[in-house]
Amino acid sequence: MQIELKKENDRLTVLPAGKLDTVTAPEFEETVTGSLEGVRELVLDLKDLPYTSSAGLRVFLKLQKIMAKQGEMKVLHVCDEVMDIFEMTGFSDILTIEST
Repeated sequence: MQIELKKENDRLTVLPAGKLDTVTAPEFEETVTGSLEGVRELVLDLKDLPYTSSAGLRVFLKLQKIMAKQGEMKVLHVCDEVMDIFEMTGFSDILTIEST
């Protein structure tokens, strides 16, 4: 998995590329949580994320909880497969998912 971070002032955009699963979730979590200091807006751009497992969902939930205390988080460009997972697990009700 590749993880690109773009920081502008207090906004951090994260662009993961590849599958988010048991193997890649720890690195994704560490990279993103380690970059949240001073961030008031977290944007997860999932245009290059074709799949997430339950390990990835756990990271999304953790990020949502962190950002609920210090700002906001939104999710962009969710593919149909990941959206199906979000809907089946109820994450579509928890996360702010914007269609662009």
